[in-house]
Amino acid sequence: MMKQIRLFLFVSLLTGFMTPVAAEHGHVPSSCSLTALDGTPVHNLQELKGKVVYVDFWASWCPPCVRSFPFLNQLENDLKDQGLQVIGINLDEKIADAETFLGKYPVDFEIALDPDKQCAKDFGVIAMPSSYLIDRKGVVRHVHQGFRAEEAEDLRLAIEYLLTEPL
Repeated sequence: MMKQIRLFLFVSLLTGFMTPVAAEHGHVPSSCSLTALDGTPVHNLQELKGKVVYVDFWASWCPPCVRSFPFLNQLENDLKDQGLQVIGINLDEKIADAETFLGKYPVDFEIALDPDKQCAKDFGVIAMPSSYLIDRKGVVRHVHQGFRAEEAEDLRLAIEYLLTEPL
């Protein structure tokens, strides 16, 4: 019964009661130019339309980010075949800090850099980590700041709901 109530609440939030605080009209900013850790360009978020995308802005100095990575790894492993793409966007000033962090906390999901921090500005990132759940049409449907393990199941339910929506 509790799971049904949670699902109802998330469906309500995702279908209109929640106003996205990121990106104009809820759409992903088109100016997100991301790179890999080695500086090579990676895909633009706009190119991922058709997938549900979980964008997670993080930094090496962020204690909740350490706790969120196992959850993000699990999401990637469990739901990628259903159309989920998890992208961790690092906001450290020094790439070496991100690399050291990733050496301690390996990931199964894609890591990208926001070299000029424009993507973070466009999304309106104000806390670490900040996560944005983007539907298959490229619309930001859920924004989550911080990471608390007790909220992980609710986040997963929201993702699973979006994975059932048609394009």
